[in-house]
Amino acid sequence: MNTILKSVAIPFASGILGAALWMSFQSPEKRSSQDEYSFEQVPTQMASQPKVPNSGLRTDPPLSFIEASQNSTESVVFIKNFSGTDYRRYSMFDYFFGTGPTQQVSTGSGVIISNDGYIITNNHVIDRAETIEVVHQKRTYKAKLVGTDKNTDIAVLKIEAQNLPEIKRGSSRSLQIGEWVLAVGNPFNLTSTVTAGIVSAKERQINILGGDFPLESFIQTDAPINPGNSGGALVNVNGELVGINTAILSRTGSYTGYGFAVPVDVAIKVANDLIKFGEVQKAIPGMDVVEITPELAEEMELKNLDGVIISHILRSGAAENSGLQKNDVITQIGDWKITGKGSFEEALSYYYPGDKINVSYTRNGASKTVNLTLQNLEGGTGIIKREYYSSALIGARLEAVNAIEKDRLKIPYGVKISSLTRGYLRDLGFRDGYVITHVNEMPAKDPKTLGEYLEKFSGRLKLEGVAPNGQPFMQSYNVR
Repeated sequence: MNTILKSVAIPFASGILGAALWMSFQSPEKRSSQDEYSFEQVPTQMASQPKVPNSGLRTDPPLSFIEASQNSTESVVFIKNFSGTDYRRYSMFDYFFGTGPTQQVSTGSGVIISNDGYIITNNHVIDRAETIEVVHQKRTYKAKLVGTDKNTDIAVLKIEAQNLPEIKRGSSRSLQIGEWVLAVGNPFNLTSTVTAGIVSAKERQINILGGDFPLESFIQTDAPINPGNSGGALVNVNGELVGINTAILSRTGSYTGYGFAVPVDVAIKVANDLIKFGEVQKAIPGMDVVEITPELAEEMELKNLDGVIISHILRSGAAENSGLQKNDVITQIGDWKITGKGSFEEALSYYYPGDKINVSYTRNGASKTVNLTLQNLEGGTGIIKREYYSSALIGARLEAVNAIEKDRLKIPYGVKISSLTRGYLRDLGFRDGYVITHVNEMPAKDPKTLGEYLEKFSGRLKLEGVAPNGQPFMQSYNVR
């Protein structure tokens, strides 16, 4: 037993003595409560390296996000979308217990962009809304829908109020990958919620937007974005708006890693167009383009994967008029370097019909530059205001097809169905994007004429046209 005690006591005593000697060499000033953890020491040679010159951007994490939060939360509103009555869960038991069909309510966020009540949000936040309410600082306002743009998923609302806290605007073009950003919104109906992360990518395409000319050049961030954040603000460390939160990448419906925001420079241009003209003034280059894949690069003997390849030239369009051809590789628009389809679409989004731009491209390995005059959706160069006809009875907004749609669908005219709500067109099986070319064998060219005809007609109705996928259809219906 004595032998065992000695064999244990001697190493134990040695350990105590060694620890005491080690502590005696440590100065009290260098010890802290963190000494119990292991930290890597910075190598001497790294510490002696010269500092990187200051580029003007903040590269160190802020001590807190208090300033950014204070500068932005008051400008973010809570939006309620009342979109009809839900009969799906209604049964006879509800009658006996005093309940019944309930109105469907979805929620989201919005950002105040002017002190007199203009608010920017996502189109999907207010989609199919019959009534829209905006809640700001515990006050509830009825909101008017100014306009929507499915191509960017942007919508503009107007409330009757003055001296509202208009958000400060930053620039998405100067936003850098790695910058700190905050997502401000109302996830899960939790109003005025702020989360933080960094910009993890730009010009990201995730193929989620609708519309005829979807513009996807998202800011990607790891700041947590959840349902209800849609339409809210993505701000920098100064609290300046740099994006409109739009989507999440998730298999569960909740945040699992990345969120996506429409760049503020794109969103504000769209909003201004909707306020001023009622429609986005889309600048058309008269061509379709595709991303450069490794296979295409090898086939065309391209040196790198930057740029986009022209896949289609619109007849009598801007590209054809300037001399551009199929398989030309667009590398730059103005001072904007084109790295892919996202940057191509974003670069064009800042221009208006009639603007002249320099386009750099390569053809058979030779670099060239051409001056191109952008066109509007009708093939002209002026500001256009498209004709719409909205009808609650038929449950749709009707609009004349534009020159690009005529070329794509190979039709001379037609009236497109959009923004479907409850009504008999939906009951007949139509969806957004269907184009009616003939009604009872008469040409359908004018939205108002077609809308009024459908509202009054009863009997055997024959409709002809083209589905969104380009397939022709011809159907007859009994309408009472």
